[in-house]
Amino acid sequence: MHPLSALKADFLQYIEIEKGRSALTVRNYDHYLTRFLDFAKVESPSDITEAMMREYRVYLNRHPARAAKKGQAVETLDKKTQNYHLIALRAFFKYIRKRGVAGYDPERIELAKTQQRELDLITERELSNLMAAPDTSTIAGLRDKAILELFFSTGLRVSELCSLDRDLDLTTGEVSIRGKGGKIRVVFISGAALDAVKKYLASRVDIDEAMFIDHSPRAHSRMVKEESVRLTPRSVERCVEKYATIAGIAKKCSPHVIRHSFATDLLYNGADLRTVQMMLGHASIATTQIYTNVTNKFLRDQFEKFHSKRDKK
Repeated sequence: MHPLSALKADFLQYIEIEKGRSALTVRNYDHYLTRFLDFAKVESPSDITEAMMREYRVYLNRHPARAAKKGQAVETLDKKTQNYHLIALRAFFKYIRKRGVAGYDPERIELAKTQQRELDLITERELSNLMAAPDTSTIAGLRDKAILELFFSTGLRVSELCSLDRDLDLTTGEVSIRGKGGKIRVVFISGAALDAVKKYLASRVDIDEAMFIDHSPRAHSRMVKEESVRLTPRSVERCVEKYATIAGIAKKCSPHVIRHSFATDLLYNGADLRTVQMMLGHASIATTQIYTNVTNKFLRDQFEKFHSKRDKK
């Protein structure tokens, strides 16, 4: 007898230790699988049937995304979130099969079709205004300037940027980054980003090992106790949002939007998709493929703007 609850615990340990998944990923998988087990109310993998899986798909499709306020319509889980549940379940069933335990065939789980994802992008002028927004007469401004320049120079994820330490060797302009799944990749730092980072680090008088730290008054007491005040991903997101407002950018602007701008800038200037995949740290080139839709639209716009002039003669 292999109870599902025990198999789930083993699976979560497996993806954390052997697959090297992050604590956040393990927590998300735990959430998705717990939701399924609470729904199924069975203990044996062999008790999971095709009918049960169909009913679970309906359950997810109708499940509230969050508690609705009085008088508001209930918002249900979007297709992307439903698919996260199914991906976790499929991985779990594959693990069960690998253990030699009879259960539901993971290959029978098909993901819901989703609308093609559209990228949030900012224009070249908006990007320039964003980079110029920090007040570099203050140490916080020097830090924020370095953050923005580093984002656009490297295409780092916000979690990757926050994990950087100040003892990085910046002399070569190349930095090894440990990304998702513990995979290592090399990113390249532009002259502007390198200059901004060096100016920020030169202004630091603390001993915190983190590359980017909190310089607010409330962080001072923690510094005195020699506690790290490393910036969190959420604080960096708020930082980018702040400067987007200062720069007059009305649309959504986040660290990930700058990452999108990094990728599309490479493609506009002739980089191939495989190169962009490596620089972004995507496990699959299919994830990078979305950027070709943006560049194809850009090329069509350029064609209609310049080449179609011949039709008007």
